[in-house]
Amino acid sequence: MGHLDHAAFGLLTPVLSYAMAVIGAALGLRCTVRALDASGRSRRNWLITAASAIGTGIWTMHFVAMLGFAVRGTDIRYNVPLTMLSLLGAMLVVGAGVFCVGFGRDRARSLLIGGLTTGLGVASMHYLGMAALRLHGTVRYDPLLIVLSVVIAVVAATAALWAALNIKSPVAVGVASLVMGAAVSSMHYTGMLAVTVRVEPSGAELPGATAMQFIFPLAVGLGSYLFVTSAFVALTPTARERAAYTSADRPAEAAPAESEASTQPAGTTSTQSKTSTPSTPAAATA
Repeated sequence: MGHLDHAAFGLLTPVLSYAMAVIGAALGLRCTVRALDASGRSRRNWLITAASAIGTGIWTMHFVAMLGFAVRGTDIRYNVPLTMLSLLGAMLVVGAGVFCVGFGRDRARSLLIGGLTTGLGVASMHYLGMAALRLHGTVRYDPLLIVLSVVIAVVAATAALWAALNIKSPVAVGVASLVMGAAVSSMHYTGMLAVTVRVEPSGAELPGATAMQFIFPLAVGLGSYLFVTSAFVALTPTARERAAYTSADRPAEAAPAESEASTQPAGTTSTQSKTSTPSTPAAATA
């Protein structure tokens, strides 16, 4: 059996991958909260952004962590089409779960279906990414640890979607994001503990791209997308804030009418005042 190293660069890759998971979760949750306060096309767009953020964050977390993965006795390469498929699959499946919550009428049922779908999307991304691994040897998995990793993914996704439905405070969403990031990282390393590799030394060149040739540039690009989108969401006013701005502008619009009435010349009476005081019959007969 080959010796597996899950942190070849020390704590750098675990800490950085956790940060990516937290940022993706925070952005996804904030977008979901915005979507629930919107309707129509606006809700759809917020949910698409949420799905892309969560899927991108999870994928980036996985492959940043994989930058620190090494097997003694063999090099490691990645199949590019399968790696890209894992990213696309994560966004699509997570998107299905998020849309289920965003447009579902029965919240309890939508939460269960959305959590299950999103959790399976997280797990499928992980194992599709592992299927893209190329090395000199045979990769095997412990079935019990695989099941445990999937359960962790489903529970984490369900908890995150529950937070999106029930927690509106940015501080509370931040705490939920830290928890979800920890759960996603736990799922990843539980899945990695299920891995054993039987190394078969060979002089043949491995197919695929190295982590630094393909994974690192893509992870940096997706990480930049998360940071830029986070800034955009943070600077975009919420529906309540826009309503507050609108109500604050209304008194300013009414002010000119009030000032016009106050500057009416003395000695003049309005039409309303003239018609509101008709002569009485007693005055007429006098």
